[in-house]
Amino acid sequence: MRAHGWGRRGLLAAVAAAMVVSVSAAARSAVPGTPSPPRLPAVTAGTLEARYAANRAAVVAAERAAHRMGDGERERHLRQLGARGRHFLDFGAAGDGQAVEVLGDLAAAGRIAVLVPGSDTTVDTFDYLGSRRASLGGGARALYGEMRRVSRVPAAVVAWYGYRAPRTMSRDVLSTARATEGGGRLRRLLDELRSVNPAARVTLLCHSYGSVVCGSAVGGADRAVPSSLAGMAVFGSPGMGVGSAAACHGIPVWAGRGADDWIAGAPHVSVPAFGGMVGFGADPVSRSFGARRFDAGSGGHSDYLAPGSLPLHNLALIAAGRTSEVSRG
Repeated sequence: MRAHGWGRRGLLAAVAAAMVVSVSAAARSAVPGTPSPPRLPAVTAGTLEARYAANRAAVVAAERAAHRMGDGERERHLRQLGARGRHFLDFGAAGDGQAVEVLGDLAAAGRIAVLVPGSDTTVDTFDYLGSRRASLGGGARALYGEMRRVSRVPAAVVAWYGYRAPRTMSRDVLSTARATEGGGRLRRLLDELRSVNPAARVTLLCHSYGSVVCGSAVGGADRAVPSSLAGMAVFGSPGMGVGSAAACHGIPVWAGRGADDWIAGAPHVSVPAFGGMVGFGADPVSRSFGARRFDAGSGGHSDYLAPGSLPLHNLALIAAGRTSEVSRG
């Protein structure tokens, strides 16, 4: 695709600037001495409780390790994750970590929403990223509450920090590399959810760079789309890395952007650079992309899952399968 907006030169300059800070960001993310991830049984309806218990023990062990190393900030965040009543399908504390939290009963749910976050998500920001509503954990709790209100069947939410999310100020955030890797991991999660509950209808809700991950998981000629996948919605998206909604194999694609979201100024380009592709292509809220547009309100990049907000309500309706009631953008 031919560069426009910022243009090819502007985009490559942004990559070069990001490279300056990416090395220091990566160095800060590593925390040596953390325990290895626990050995877990395969994901089935019958192993959920065992996985939750093993991962909670792993969170507690990682918290103690952080205490021994004098890493008070990591210790504080892990203490929150290890609170009783929280259920993690996967967890790891090495580096930026991994955490996949489940809200609700996966085995009994008729509708499951998988929330895929964007850049700067780590185990340290899982519950707080500038504000609680901007974080993956906070957004998932707000979404779960709204889905319980609007869904006609039991609902569950998976807060999926299951890929190496890039830092905003890094070259990775302008490349599809992490999204390609994350897309493979997200497809594995969809297979696991089908093993747990083959009757449930699953919807991907993808924020910012997470929409590139979702595009990689679902788009492309070589992607087998699980029959349980009912649809996907992208919001605050810089592009999905696919040329149009049609590339998603007939899966309904929704797209929304808040009126005050800075991502509207991102260049919708895809150019070869540094041995890969930089930029994410077509704008998902453009008419030519072909997505169903939902009203995302007047908020900014971190406001889509704010409790009581219009975009939160619309996203919950989409995940609940009540799409005829979604207000269109």
